[in-house]
Formats: sequence, structure tokens, C-alpha cells
Amino acid sequence: MKTTPLLRAGLALALALPVAAFAANVPQSFTATYRVLQGGKPLGDATITLKSVGGGQYEYSNQTKGTGGLAAAMGANVSEISRFAWSGMVPSAISYHYQLDSSFKSKTRDVTIQGNTVQVQDTKKSYSYAAVPNMVERNTLPLALGVALAAGRQQVTFPVAVKQAVENQSFEVSGKEKVTVPAGSFDAQRVDRADQAATFSAWYVPTKYPVPVKLAPKDGGDLTLELVSFKGN
Repeated sequence: MKTTPLLRAGLALALALPVAAFAANVPQSFTATYRVLQGGKPLGDATITLKSVGGGQYEYSNQTKGTGGLAAAMGANVSEISRFAWSGMVPSAISYHYQLDSSFKSKTRDVTIQGNTVQVQDTKKSYSYAAVPNMVERNTLPLALGVALAAGRQQVTFPVAVKQAVENQSFEVSGKEKVTVPAGSFDAQRVDRADQAATFSAWYVPTKYPVPVKLAPKDGGDLTLELVSFKGN
């Protein structure tokens, strides 16, 4: 399945300062469940949770368990845990931990922001590069998009901390489409990656949910996530 979480103390304290002013405009906690499909066939279940951990910081986790096909046979499970602080309406990254466990292989990635530097430990390889303000990372990117859409944005660019650099990734609303998922049928806004060809598509109902009702990251091996339930805590 996929990856994502990031950051640390001094920067987190600075980013936490504007939280109170924007608290009413950003989600504080929720649990969303998804079914994961590969090529239209059941592959697993994912649970996404947002919660406050105090000190102006939040934890955003994505726990995916393989329940079908090869993923079930391999006992594959993926955990992505992000720490961030709301900076305005952006979930600014603090730290990210990714872990894949299966009978075939294990893989980890940790991303931590220390001062002005992003430190990455990718299993046995290490990388570092300069941090920029208001970065997000792969796990929290769909949340960042949902909050931007709820604020009325039709186009948005985020600096995204990836393995060896910060990428400026641009997204735009490409139209409205009828989407039917286990959670229901929706008139959704379709969002596509605008700076690369067909690497990301997501369908949002920003008046109801801060996360997509359907997500299709094209670099993930023909994977699709479909919303099953959403509960604001």
C-alpha cells in the first residue's frame, strides 16, 4: 500500500501559535474507514484517524490491513503516522513514520524536521535536505487538499517533503462527477495533479468531509480507496 507522517519541538511550538485563531476552520479529530481495491478487486481495509496529542500538535494515522488477494496471503500491513501542527489552514509537517510488514519483506521510512533540515531514514539509507515553511508530506497531503477545498480553493500548490527533496506539487479541481462508494452517492469535486500527468486523482465532498470519498493515486499500482464511514469525534 502507500506511505506517509513528519516533525519536532522548536518548529512545532512556532507553528502552534496561530492554531487558536483557525481552530474553527480546520478539523480537530475524526475517524474515516476505507476499502482498498486493486484493479477493482478487494485488497484491504484502511482506517484514517486524526486526533490532538497536545501542545498544538496533531497525529494523523493511516492503518491499512491486507484482507484480500496477495496482500492477505503475505499478511501485509502498512502503518503511516504523521505529526503536524496547523499553520493557518495547512497541516505543517513535524514527523512521519511509515512501516510495511509482511511475510515477504519489511520496510520503514522516518522523516523528521530538525531546525531547517529534513532528515530521512529510508530503511538503511539516509538523506537530508533543506526544509521550507509549511511543508506537508505524503500522508497528510489528502487532508491538506480537503481543507483547501472547504475554504473555496480551486487550485493549490503545496511543498511536499518526499524522500530526497521538497517537491512543489500543484492540484486543481477538474470538474464535478457523480461518485458512488460504500458511504453513499455524492456529487463530488474531482481533483487532479496539475503539474504531472495522471499521477493522482481524488474526489471530495468538502461540505461534508475533510478527506476524499474516493482516492486513486496512480503511482500506487492501480489502487483505489473508497470511503466506507466517517465519524467526527
